[in-house]
Amino acid sequence: MTDFHSMLLTRHSIRKYQDKELSADDVKTLLEAALLAPTSKNQRSWSFTVVEDKQQLERLSQCKPQFATPIARCKLAVIVSADASVSDVWVEDASIAAAYLQLQAEALGLGSCWIQVRNRMFDDETTAGDEVKRLFNMDDEQQVLCVITIGYKDEDRKPADLEKLRWEKVHIGVWNDLTED
Repeated sequence: MTDFHSMLLTRHSIRKYQDKELSADDVKTLLEAALLAPTSKNQRSWSFTVVEDKQQLERLSQCKPQFATPIARCKLAVIVSADASVSDVWVEDASIAAAYLQLQAEALGLGSCWIQVRNRMFDDETTAGDEVKRLFNMDDEQQVLCVITIGYKDEDRKPADLEKLRWEKVHIGVWNDLTED
C-alpha cells in the first residue's frame, strides 16, 4: 500500500473495468470501510446495497438516462442510501461513507466511480432514486445518494498534477481581505 497522499494523487474516477471477479475478501474489506465511516451523532443512517449480478447491474445502469453506463461494466456496485428520518445530515453521512468506499477501492488497487442518483431523474415523472428503490425493493424511508461502481481498472489515468491545484480556492483567516492600506 502507498501512503495516503500518493494515493490521492493517483485516484481517479474509473469508468472502464476488466472482466475479472473481485475476491470475497476484497468485497468484505470494501464494505468494512463503508461501515467504518463516521456519522453525525453516531446515528449510522446509511445503508449499502451490494449488486454483483450482471443482469441487476444492467438494470441499475438504466436508473437515469445519462452517465450511469459504468454500472453495467463493473463487477460490483454499491448503492449508498440512508434513512432521512434518522438524521437530518444523511447526505453528508452517506457521502463520507461513499468516499471511504472509493478510497478503500483505490488502496486495494481497484477502480471506482461515483454515479450520482440523488436529484437526478429516471424519466419525466420518476426520480432516479425512486427507480433504484423500485428495482431493489428498498424501504420507502431510504433515500438513494449514489451508486459506487468498483472493479479492476481497464484504463490508465495520469496522476494529478500538483502544479494545477487551485490554491486560489484556499482562504486563510478571512474570505476576502477588504481592509484598505
